[in-house]
Amino acid sequence: MKNTTLQDNKSYSQKNNYLIILILGFLSALGPFSIDMYLPGFNAIALDFKTNISTVGYSLTAYFIGISTGQIIFGPLLDRYGRKKPLLFGLSLYFLATIGCFVAPNINVFIGMRLLSALGGCVGMVASSAIVRDLFPAKEIARVFSILLLVMGVAPILAPTLGGFITSNFGWRYMFALLIIISTLMFLSVSLFLPESKVADPSISLKLKNILSEYIIVFKNKQFIIYALAVAANSAGLFAYISGSPFVYLKLFGFSEKNYGLIFGMNAMGLIVGSQINAFLLKRYERKKIVLMASIAQTITAITLLSTNVLGIIPKIGVLALIFLYLFWYGFIGPISSSFALEPFKKNSGSASALLGSMQMISGALASGLVSYLQNGTILPVVFVIAICAIIILAMVNIAKLTLKLEDI
Repeated sequence: MKNTTLQDNKSYSQKNNYLIILILGFLSALGPFSIDMYLPGFNAIALDFKTNISTVGYSLTAYFIGISTGQIIFGPLLDRYGRKKPLLFGLSLYFLATIGCFVAPNINVFIGMRLLSALGGCVGMVASSAIVRDLFPAKEIARVFSILLLVMGVAPILAPTLGGFITSNFGWRYMFALLIIISTLMFLSVSLFLPESKVADPSISLKLKNILSEYIIVFKNKQFIIYALAVAANSAGLFAYISGSPFVYLKLFGFSEKNYGLIFGMNAMGLIVGSQINAFLLKRYERKKIVLMASIAQTITAITLLSTNVLGIIPKIGVLALIFLYLFWYGFIGPISSSFALEPFKKNSGSASALLGSMQMISGALASGLVSYLQNGTILPVVFVIAICAIIILAMVNIAKLTLKLEDI
């Protein structure tokens, strides 16, 4: 089958364009959705396997390990064999491993299957970023990432509620039955509707030495590392909030589990709204100006959140409002910083996307771990880590402003 791209095939309509972006959005969301949906089932899984919740938690750790390392593995494969073949292979692995989760006879098999499903599912996150880099001009990339963030932002709103409903009414295993169906639909969508955006390149070697060399080239690129650190810090702030939110909302604030889900979803709306306003503003203003203003605003928000909690002068509603604002600015910083980070790469954009995605997941895991390590029975560890992340983002954006010559083309 002949490879086609949106850049060289003028017959693609705007409708086709939106269909492709929608498919890429669902591919990006598959990994995070698979995490958020099964969290409400931890109790049921522990009871079924006659173990405790802490042991079930190892399945989440395994998933994070798989989703981080898997991206590094798939990056070179996406550059060597084109985008679709590795993508379809990863989705097939995810499908089979999710069946393994559905039929797992004990907790050890379940943990192993979660690791394999993460290794397969992460390909959607890497491939979607690389395909966007292939198909769209530099200035459009940030806008497309904002649209992808809309789809990804729906996951933390729908997934926990859906997972809780399925667990309560059908049992925890049927959450994975739904994921099997979703992965099947994604496989068919990629096969039938997603064009190949990059032809296979036999010149790209898969020898370990050459793969490491490719990643070193990406990592040494000044524009990449500055904006990748901004993206990583942005993700770290989000993960700090996500990991700390159950303790803050359920224990400290005394919200019910139902209200926790509602508030969590409302705050996620901040991210969605921010990303869509960002997409609108990108049609009128330069990316570097938008991301600078957003990083300043996010830092002010985060420092206000930290200082008012240190002083003990902020009510619950004030905390919720400031977290909403923090996530609102996340929707600006993530897409624009990602577009700048990937901009220098064409031939090896798969490796660049993989390294960027892996940095996001690793920074998120570190931030979550730091929140747990600093836990002192208050909200301060969460808001402290959030503030540090915002300051790092602002520093990176200003370093880019002073040291890089960026053009919005």
